[in-house]
Amino acid sequence: MKIFVIGAGQVGSTIVEALHGEHNLTVLDLDPGRLTPLAYRYDVATIEANGASRRALADAGVRDADLVIACTSRDEANLVAATFARIEAPRATTVIRTSNIEYIELWREGRLDVDFVVSSEVETAHAITRVIGVPAALQTDVFANGQVQMVEYEVTDLSSPDVLGKPLRKSGVIPRDSRVVSKIRGDAMTIPNGDTVINAGDRLVVVGSPEAAQAWGELLSPGEGAVEDVVVFGGGQVGVAIARQLLEQRIGVRLIEPDRERARRIAEDLPDARVYQATGLDPDFLERERIGQAQAAVFAMREDSKNHYAATLARVHGVDFTIAIVHDPIAREVYAYSGVDVTVNPRQVTAEEIVRFAHDPRTQQVAMIENDRFEVLDITTSPSSEYVGLKFRDMPIRGAVIGAIVRDGKAVFPHSDDVLEAGDRVIVFTESSRVAAVERVL
Repeated sequence: MKIFVIGAGQVGSTIVEALHGEHNLTVLDLDPGRLTPLAYRYDVATIEANGASRRALADAGVRDADLVIACTSRDEANLVAATFARIEAPRATTVIRTSNIEYIELWREGRLDVDFVVSSEVETAHAITRVIGVPAALQTDVFANGQVQMVEYEVTDLSSPDVLGKPLRKSGVIPRDSRVVSKIRGDAMTIPNGDTVINAGDRLVVVGSPEAAQAWGELLSPGEGAVEDVVVFGGGQVGVAIARQLLEQRIGVRLIEPDRERARRIAEDLPDARVYQATGLDPDFLERERIGQAQAAVFAMREDSKNHYAATLARVHGVDFTIAIVHDPIAREVYAYSGVDVTVNPRQVTAEEIVRFAHDPRTQQVAMIENDRFEVLDITTSPSSEYVGLKFRDMPIRGAVIGAIVRDGKAVFPHSDDVLEAGDRVIVFTESSRVAAVERVL
């Protein structure tokens, strides 16, 4: 595909990294300091220009584009760029990134002339609420309308002895409706088989039913029950979106927001949440309101340093499970070293959602793992696929493994004697560098 990416910030750079190998990319940005590293690292065309200018888009050759992605940090610039792209390249698919919920509502009503709208706030809230649903998870995503769940877990010394140090085939407690599709240790990844041994320090990627995902969580983090009480630090757009989704799942929410007027508005908008006008950084407040007794805390403030300090302070006061928003990719390692359980980068999850529009049209969903090193795809098999008609035990591995299939609208977790059929939707794990090859053979 010929793809135009407007905006070379973190979202744009992540999109380029994911797509440059299989597509013809042109990147527009006004900041040459953002374009130069992309041109140096990848075989992409970079143009120092305003992507919200019709003339600049025309001069860049947008008329030949198949896909136009407007992903700057400015909503209005993205909307204008997509509008001009519609005029210059009417056959191209247009995708814009936005942080304005009103734009999403307009698009859903059919009153916004773009093909797709992706919200950083909504995608971040989805990512965080999914993790809270499986407390032992490092990362999780759902496929096939929630019938299939992908979860990444970390194995520790506290994991069940029924799992530690034993080959998978001899464990005897592996949930039936699931499959371990990857074992990751450091920078090394292996596709597991029955002889694979699980040890503390491994990270496992499991595909299974939601019930199996919960069972795996119990095996790898015993005693981690369902979360019923969450404290959200920060009442910005992301914090409110997270709180709203948690309330919809009937999870109790306490939200902390330092600005008095904003706290008042949030309390009016979310009457089922308990809203505090406070910084959340005062030990006396944490003690008085028993914040440490919460089962989980989410840190959704705008500054990484505040999220980091608040998460560390909350852990000191007794919060066991902490999830922090991280804006600077470098800060993710700092969070991990200091004991924050899960980090979510809004720009990363936004890019992940946008990237799927450049995949094979049969690919309905994409989840990225381990800083984009691996992907889980939801793709429909073609009648011409060399895998169709084969039993799962006879399929060549080729760096990919199918964890589940969706047939006639129902999820199936295949075993060795099951046969793949044309039209099956497969949930497949693979390295990001092999995605195009996997899509071709399926």
